[in-house]
Amino acid sequence: MNSQIVPDKKMCLACSKPLRGRADKKFCDDFCRNSYNNQLKAQTNNYVRNIGNILRKNRRVLKDLLPDSETMVKTNKENLIRMGFHFKYSTHSYTNKKGNTYLFCFEYGYLNLDNDWFLIVRRKEPGM
Repeated sequence: MNSQIVPDKKMCLACSKPLRGRADKKFCDDFCRNSYNNQLKAQTNNYVRNIGNILRKNRRVLKDLLPDSETMVKTNKENLIRMGFHFKYSTHSYTNKKGNTYLFCFEYGYLNLDNDWFLIVRRKEPGM
């Protein structure tokens, strides 16, 4: 009896349809390739998107508290939390010559003072 080994038919990784064409082909078309890759990246993208949203919200809260006519203003922790501020997230920090460390959300920053009070500041970058 003559038995022939038939190689397994390759299937599209996205829709499981049989593939035709090149031996190394993984997807039946561009839609399936994009769909598959988007699903792989979805969890990572959601995480990054959520952090970005929190950072933008923090910036908006700080901006709303600091009028354009002022360079700094004080507020308390309760007010920041009520406005939706998340203390866990910031874009960078800055330590001045006095050793005070300001946490920033883009160009708006805050310094933790005594008794749950915060100093809100806006950093002027060159060209701004």
